[in-house]
Amino acid sequence: MPGWRFAAIAFATTAFCVCAACRRTDGDRKLIAIVVPSQDNPFFKAEADAAAARAVALGYRVRVDEHDDDAYRQDNLIDAAIASNAAALILDNAGADASIAAVRRAAKAGIAVFLIDREIEATGIAKAQIISDNDQGARLVAAEFARILTGKGDYAELLGRESDTNAQIRTRGFHAVLDKDPGLKLVAAQSANWSQSEAFQKTETILQAHGEVAGIIAGNDTMALGAAAAVKSAGRRNILIVGFDGSPDAIESIRRGELRATALQPAVYIARLAIDETDRFLKTGSTEKAEEQTIACDLVTRANADDYGNFEKVR
Repeated sequence: MPGWRFAAIAFATTAFCVCAACRRTDGDRKLIAIVVPSQDNPFFKAEADAAAARAVALGYRVRVDEHDDDAYRQDNLIDAAIASNAAALILDNAGADASIAAVRRAAKAGIAVFLIDREIEATGIAKAQIISDNDQGARLVAAEFARILTGKGDYAELLGRESDTNAQIRTRGFHAVLDKDPGLKLVAAQSANWSQSEAFQKTETILQAHGEVAGIIAGNDTMALGAAAAVKSAGRRNILIVGFDGSPDAIESIRRGELRATALQPAVYIARLAIDETDRFLKTGSTEKAEEQTIACDLVTRANADDYGNFEKVR
C-alpha cells in the first residue's frame, strides 16, 4: 500500500489475509500499524523504532509510516490500516481535535487504538492515551532556568507549533514557574514551529532587537539547538539556553556546556509500554490500565547527562 514501509525487512514479502477472522486468531501474526509525525525529528523516530522493535519481538507484523502533522494524510494512513485489517494502531496524532474522527473510525473498524505522546480531546475511543507529563517537565526545566539565571534578567521564549497541544502545555508550565519571579522579564516570545532552522532565524532577530537577553527557553530541543547555533554565531556565549525532549544531540550539547538543561520525555519507555499494553489487550481483551496514563519527565543537566541516552535513562 503506498506510503507504508515494513519495520523489518523480513516482513517485506510477508503476505497477510484481510479477513476479520485473522485478527481474532491468536495463532496468526497480527498486524500493528505505527503512525507518527516526521521521522526527521529524532524524538518521533525513537518512538517509532522502539515500538516497532518491541512489536516484532512479540511476534507481530509491523508497518510504520509518518503523517508529517498533516491531518488529511493521517486520515489516509488510518484508512490504509483499516483496509489492511490491522489489529492495532499505535498513533502519535496530528492534532488533538483533528484526530478524533480518524481515531473513532479506526475503533469502529475493530482496530485497537493506542495513542502515544499526544492525547486527543476525547476519551472512551482509544484503548490508552500514554503521554509524557509535559506540564511537570516544563516546570522542572523552568525552575532550573530560573535558578541558573539567579532569578533575574531578560529572557526570550521559542514556542512550538501553535496547533500542537504539547506546545501549549509546555509554555503554560514554563510560565507557571517563571511568572512568579519578578526579577525575570520576558522580552520576546516567538513560534519557531519545532524547527531548528527557524529557531536559528528567530533567535538572530531576537538578539538584534534585545541585546540584553540573558536566557532563552525553548519548547523543544530542536529549537534550543537552533538558538544555541545563533547565539554562537553572534558571539554571545553568555546566554543560557534550555530545551525540552532529551534528544541525544541536546544531551551532547549539555555535556559541552552549550545548552544548560532539558526535560527528557521517556519516548522509548512510552512506546514499549504502548506495545506491551496492545499485546495484553489483543490476548486478553483488557489493558488492565486506565485509558489516560501520564509518565513523568526527567531533568537532564551536565551533572547527570551521562545517565541518559536515546530518549531513555541508560543507567
